[in-house]
Amino acid sequence: MAPLVLMLAATVTVDTGGVAALPLPEGAVDVLYGDEPALIVADHVIVGVGLDAAPGPHHVVVRTVDGDETIDFEVVAKPYPEQRLTIPDRRKVNPLPEDLERIGRETKLQRAAYARRTPVRQDLLPFKQPVQGIYSSPFGLRRFLNDQPRSPHSGLDIAADTGTPVAAPAPGTVALTGDFFFSGNVVFLDHGGGLLTMYGHLDRIDVREGMDIDRGDIIGAVGATGRVTGPHLHWTVAIQGDRVDPITLMREFDRLAAETTGTAN
Repeated sequence: MAPLVLMLAATVTVDTGGVAALPLPEGAVDVLYGDEPALIVADHVIVGVGLDAAPGPHHVVVRTVDGDETIDFEVVAKPYPEQRLTIPDRRKVNPLPEDLERIGRETKLQRAAYARRTPVRQDLLPFKQPVQGIYSSPFGLRRFLNDQPRSPHSGLDIAADTGTPVAAPAPGTVALTGDFFFSGNVVFLDHGGGLLTMYGHLDRIDVREGMDIDRGDIIGAVGATGRVTGPHLHWTVAIQGDRVDPITLMREFDRLAAETTGTAN
């Protein structure tokens, strides 16, 4: 008699800075990842892993009608390449004392925006790229500005001509707008459930705080405001405050959209 072979399900792996959509068990009431309620889309928990997440086993806790369950996954440290940029305006690399005061005020506003927690929108699929163009600076690059080390690149830079319209990738509420020292003209969109997106270096802003925005609505135009080397859109995606790769999130949401509509390959 042949020996019985047990087929164990492979552990899901998620890169630092990556996103995974994990199916929920039946009867799920709510889900926690770390100390926060997790983002739920189309009966999947959306896990966003920050660049500074510890490699190794992680899990989400699912509260069901029958008790708690865990969904395990593995975080893998992803090596990101370096990028060295020359910024002609040295003040944008080494700010003056008065600049630091302004940066401090703007940092508080941005942290408050990323900390927003509102009910998740039910129509987030699919999640569209806000502008077409060349990916001039991918997410996660270890940056050196004028040969000085800086924090990793927290978004995706998409190069496009000044004035190119920027469209909302999914429904949301305008959480914050302003003219910031580093990011120039910015718009923050709150999509609910701890999912927020930021659009930087805009030439103009076409929305105001508190507005409800639908997928495809124009929120502004590509520009070269703030600390830049040329016109482009800086697009940040954050899940529960952790910046993640926008391309990975779009890919996962596209997969969920295909499964939901029955068009998956």
